[in-house]
Amino acid sequence: MPILNVEIVLRPGETVGRELAAELAERAGEVFDAAPGTTWVKVRTIAAEHYAENGGGPPEGVYPVFVSVLKAKLPDADRLRAEVASLTAAVAQVCARPPENVHVIYLPEGSGRVAFGGRIVSG
Repeated sequence: MPILNVEIVLRPGETVGRELAAELAERAGEVFDAAPGTTWVKVRTIAAEHYAENGGGPPEGVYPVFVSVLKAKLPDADRLRAEVASLTAAVAQVCARPPENVHVIYLPEGSGRVAFGGRIVSG
């Protein structure tokens, strides 16, 4: 089930194509050890002028990526740490960003509260 919403702040003149979403889906599927067709990725772009940080930021040359992850069940703490490290590295490589500019947010478990085609995800 993993669903990733990826928001990438674009560099001046940077564009992204369908291949970015496809590559992110492949790499995330590897991180989650997911069967084909079970890891979904949506990519949204943010123009640099539509992103800010308090205190006058972001620093020059910083164009972050924000990744929200929805899974039916969250792994235990040790597995979650390993998963975050692997996912961060994969997203950084695919999006050509340094890992310190990739921010991953795990959402609450989807089991029992998310439905696909009218059926609640369980287990």
